[in-house]
Amino acid sequence: MSQRFLPDIIKVFSDRGYAVTAFPTGKQGDATDFARLYSPEFDLVVCIGGDGTLNETISGLMLSGSDIPLGYIPSGSTNDFAACHGISSDPLTAALDAATGNPKLIDIGKFGDRYFSYVAAFGAFSWLSYTTPQNLKNILGHSAYILDAVKDLPKVKAHHLRLDTGSFVCEGDYIFGAVCNSTSVAGTITLPKNVVDTGDGQFEVLLVHEPRTLIDFQNLLIGVLTQDYSSPFLEFFQTDHLKISAPPELDWSLDGERGEGASTIEVSNLAAKLTLIC
Repeated sequence: MSQRFLPDIIKVFSDRGYAVTAFPTGKQGDATDFARLYSPEFDLVVCIGGDGTLNETISGLMLSGSDIPLGYIPSGSTNDFAACHGISSDPLTAALDAATGNPKLIDIGKFGDRYFSYVAAFGAFSWLSYTTPQNLKNILGHSAYILDAVKDLPKVKAHHLRLDTGSFVCEGDYIFGAVCNSTSVAGTITLPKNVVDTGDGQFEVLLVHEPRTLIDFQNLLIGVLTQDYSSPFLEFFQTDHLKISAPPELDWSLDGERGEGASTIEVSNLAAKLTLIC
């Protein structure tokens, strides 16, 4: 999609006084390298791609140490980040907004030595974003994740974690957990819009305990889907920092990209770290 619209996208920016340089990505890590090396030379960096490409671009901006603003033109399958920030799914509308829109300071998460823009997740179905076949995502959008989840039900198991905010500690056996700065995750789990503020320096943390019975499992699913976190199997809170003790073999999903686990992980909120044009 992005290649088909690229000439028109470039024209949107050229017509508004920008001299445009395009950096096509060919492999994983290219967007990070381009943003890290070249962003200080530009007035605006615009990412065209899905959540994974956006994650790489933001990581490169963080590593560059520059404060260059970012525009985003989503072209992936679900685009939680775009949905959260009201960025149009129409590429030319998103391009026009990136060229003429208003700056908005947003938080960026740091997960060990990596960065994420909207979520770090583990456990049940968090792997779908990086294991669901790309062609299935392209055809079906976020429904692809749901279909792919059915065959992966045997993978669902509990993991013992300890999460320390500095003010209180959560410890238990969890089948899912997410450290979020978004109103949606993988297009299926939504968080209250009146609670989530992407520039307040706080993460929203959702933890799902291991259910004991099928009724428990049904109730916690209803709680997640209806944003009712009163279930004893759900924990929901806000924090700006977490020290996580977890099984080192437990993989995480960072904005849909695989993140290797570790026995101890520091997760920090970099408040108002990025200027987004939207």
